[in-house]
Amino acid sequence: MMSATSEGANQSLANKKRINWLNSIFLIGSPVVAPIAGYWHATTYGIGWAEILIFFIWYWACGLSITVGYHRLFSHKSHEASSALVFLYAIFGAAAFQNSIVEWASDHRNHHKYTDLQKDPYNAKKGFLWSHILWILVDNTSEQDFTNVKDLSSVPIIAWQHRHIFKIGIFVGMIIPGLIGFAFGGIGGGIGGFIWGGFLRTVFVHHGTFLINSASHIWGRQPYLQTNTSRDSFWLAFFTFGEGYHNFHHAFQADYRNGHRWFHFDPSKWWISTFSLFKLNKKLKRAPQGSIAVAKLDGRFERMKSQVIRNNSSADISDFELKMAECRKNLRRKMLELSKKNEEYKKSIAAKKAELGRQITEIKGTLADIRVEISKIFSEMKVTSKTTLG
Repeated sequence: MMSATSEGANQSLANKKRINWLNSIFLIGSPVVAPIAGYWHATTYGIGWAEILIFFIWYWACGLSITVGYHRLFSHKSHEASSALVFLYAIFGAAAFQNSIVEWASDHRNHHKYTDLQKDPYNAKKGFLWSHILWILVDNTSEQDFTNVKDLSSVPIIAWQHRHIFKIGIFVGMIIPGLIGFAFGGIGGGIGGFIWGGFLRTVFVHHGTFLINSASHIWGRQPYLQTNTSRDSFWLAFFTFGEGYHNFHHAFQADYRNGHRWFHFDPSKWWISTFSLFKLNKKLKRAPQGSIAVAKLDGRFERMKSQVIRNNSSADISDFELKMAECRKNLRRKMLELSKKNEEYKKSIAAKKAELGRQITEIKGTLADIRVEISKIFSEMKVTSKTTLG
């Protein structure tokens, strides 16, 4: 059953927006037609290694061009990339059929600027269906304003892609997979390359991206930020090239990582960091560890405050707020000190390492004391939460 918010989005779509028929036919028709075409090809010609290989190569090339290129590089400037990589992101991003870099980045920057508000293009508060796909089915050309992407419009490769987006998309996304399939398997291989590497692959990449706009604003945890609907969903990372850690991303938009822990599944961050080893990527931005720790502490404290107020409406939490503010300040300061000392240690000569090592150990001890104090505050809040008036 569709939610009330989704019904409201549908009503708004019918009453206030004109339908974009090209997008609607393609996005509604492709998930229906593509599997039927795939089944027909498999039963008529069979599926060979060429079709499977083309599907996965184009799936990864187009998917990473969206997550690494369109999203982290162009929309958020999380790093700098060589012209060769920018060109690859431009052509395979076009082949993903998600609009040009200019349009995609403009929408996405507005999403972050106006998250969950009326000007958010895929406002999650309008319901799952709206944020997943309905927003693309309306004609918003009269509302488009690319002034927020002037930095991108001036890049020659990006400007070229914007002018020729459909030609590039059809050639790279449909014709080339078909030609490669034909080269290895004749007519059957050519049809298979077109269907599996072009048509079906497009559906998978589309809905992987769409899930970030919809599901990652509905299901999951909010360890860093509670002021909007963004969520961390580790399982979504497996379908979205690592984009599932969406609450972290909204808290630290410029970080080239979405999964900031080493064990977080994030092929996009591995791609970026790997190419940095070959100097094809540079100036990778990372949120300071202290800022991440403080954001996580803030999130935990806000959740605990809500629990205390919910369970004991008469509780006075002002003392907890003062204590936590002091711990928060000390935690940020000491983690910044630790980061600087670690950098000094790496660059120092042998004679200075012993003294720097002692200072680092001392800072770590202070941090341990701060964490003990934080644990005590949370323990006291739990007791207060369970205390009710008789």
